[in-house]
Amino acid sequence: MQKEDVIAFFDRCAPGWDAGTVANDEIIGKILDNTGIAAGMEVLDVACGTGVLFPYYIERGVSSVTGIDISPEMARIAAQKCRDVPEIRVICGDVEEQKFDRRFDAIVVYNAFPHFPDARRLIRTLALLLKDGGRMTIAHGASREQIDRHHEGAASKVSNGLMPAECLKELFEPYFTVETVISDCRMYQVSGVKNRKDRRE
Repeated sequence: MQKEDVIAFFDRCAPGWDAGTVANDEIIGKILDNTGIAAGMEVLDVACGTGVLFPYYIERGVSSVTGIDISPEMARIAAQKCRDVPEIRVICGDVEEQKFDRRFDAIVVYNAFPHFPDARRLIRTLALLLKDGGRMTIAHGASREQIDRHHEGAASKVSNGLMPAECLKELFEPYFTVETVISDCRMYQVSGVKNRKDRRE
């Protein structure tokens, strides 16, 4: 999987992305509940796309949302949506290379995980961006099987298979105390609390 291919693919998809997105309020609510998203938190939304989760964060009263996406077109649309929402800023960039001016209370990777080429490296990078005791979640609003089927066509060049949730849990464990592991017919989620003594930092 090449970064340039991922950028080009999502730039092409961006104009019609919202029209093809079905957001399930119940599942998104459960994902954010399991991540502990609540008032006053600073949230990093990784691969935020067009900002589908932004209204849900604001509804919960977070103090700030930083959305980052590697696709200029996705980031442009997301930024346009929230141009009058001071709590939200959008960055176009690679989260594994971006320098941030803060650490976050929570990090959410929603409907994006298979598009990162190195899962272990991503998790290690994101752990360093969290405050001690912060929470991270990797989640999809569909089953693992549905996600893999969805990526079989045009997205096959820019996607890895979605690993079993138990395997993702193992990748979390050097950095997090895992609280949530779900992989059923409706959703997929692994979420954990950053260990306060992470010798890998």
